[in-house]
Amino acid sequence: MADMQKESKDRGDRRRGKQRDRAAEQPVDSEWKERVVQIRRVTKVVKGGKKLSFRAVVVLGNEKGQVGVGVGKAAEVVGAVKKGVTEAKKALVTVPLTRLNSIPHPMTGTAGAAKVMLRPAAAGTGVIAGGAVRTVLELAGVKNILAKSLGADSPLNNARAAANALSLLRNFKDIADERGIPVSNLYSK
Repeated sequence: MADMQKESKDRGDRRRGKQRDRAAEQPVDSEWKERVVQIRRVTKVVKGGKKLSFRAVVVLGNEKGQVGVGVGKAAEVVGAVKKGVTEAKKALVTVPLTRLNSIPHPMTGTAGAAKVMLRPAAAGTGVIAGGAVRTVLELAGVKNILAKSLGADSPLNNARAAANALSLLRNFKDIADERGIPVSNLYSK
C-alpha cells in the first residue's frame, strides 16, 4: 500500500515538473510592451438574466516600428487582457520610420466613425496626440509626430484608426521599386 502511494506521488511530481519545464521553455517577449487602453464591464442579456463580462482594449508594440491593437472579452479582467494581447499579436502592423523617428508623409486612417490624421514633425517635437492614438504611436516607436482625432471619441475606434493610418504609410524606396525607377527620380528639382 505504501509503495502505491509513493509511486502515485512520484508520478504527480513528474507531471508538475513537466508543466514547470513547459513554462520555462516559452520565451519571454521582453521587447514587446503592452498597454491597456480601456477596460469596460459589458453585459449580455440571456434567458436567466444578465451575464457580466469584461472587455479590454490592448495595444502591443516593440517601439521599433511594429504595433498592434487587440480586443479581448472574458469573465475576468486578466483573461480579457490576455486575449487582447493575443489578438494584438495577430494584428501587428509594420511602420516605416524616418531617420527623425517620424513618419514619411501625412496620412489619414479610419475605423468606424473615427478618423485620425497623422502628420510628420521636426526633431524635438515629440508625440502631439491624445488618448488611444498617443498610446499606439508611442508603442510603434514614433517620437516626432502631430496627430488629430476627428469624428468619434471611442478609444477602440481611435486606436484602430491610428493603426490603419500607420499601415497605409509607405517610404520612398517602396514607391520607387513599385514604379521601377531610382529613388532620386522621386524628388522634385
